[in-house]
Amino acid sequence: MLSKIKYQDLGLLQYKEAWEFQERLFNERVNLKLFNRENPSDNPAILDDILLFVEHPHVYTLGKSGNQNNLLIKNEFLAKIQATYYHTDRGGDITYHGPGQIVGYPIFDLEHFGIHLKQYVYGIEESIILFLHDLGIQASRLEGATGVWIQAGTSRERKICALGVKGSRHITMHGFALNINTDLQYFSYINPCGFEDKGVTSLEKELGIKQDLDQLKNLLQAKIIHYFQALPIKD
Repeated sequence: MLSKIKYQDLGLLQYKEAWEFQERLFNERVNLKLFNRENPSDNPAILDDILLFVEHPHVYTLGKSGNQNNLLIKNEFLAKIQATYYHTDRGGDITYHGPGQIVGYPIFDLEHFGIHLKQYVYGIEESIILFLHDLGIQASRLEGATGVWIQAGTSRERKICALGVKGSRHITMHGFALNINTDLQYFSYINPCGFEDKGVTSLEKELGIKQDLDQLKNLLQAKIIHYFQALPIKD
């Protein structure tokens, strides 16, 4: 039987509020899974998987094992550029979120799809690669790094999508940040994902024209749901 994924666009939302919201959804699913294991039933309660899309005001987030020195500016300058900073519990190093990005937070139970975390990360990357391919952008992975890259393995390699996740009891949270109409100047204040020698790009920069963010959100969520062979749930 196909799994079901509910897609929800949260619009523009502060990072802390979105983090707390996805944490609540994550904890509900972890707690329900523990309850079902302690109370076996022929018809256990199941919560549907959720795909959240959101835009954040300017914010830098550091992964749990990231290096704080990869934030190259002081608190005073953060305030000047109207940005905030959070040390999170996801994987990965430092990245930037801001207006014009599609930030995706899949709250998935990987047991519903019969996959493990490494396959899940591959699936998210592949969904984005296929999405970009449909728009005329040839993208791929970069060996030794997560996320999605353009011209990977060349002197002109540049990252268009960052990825950092958390998993527990096969439930996922956090996710990816895909640069669409993103102000790339904000990446100059960090070593993106800990790299000092690699570029960052956006769909607007690659195609030379501002993109319709709402239309692309619809295309991307459909691509992810299709890749994971799930049924979409509408509100």
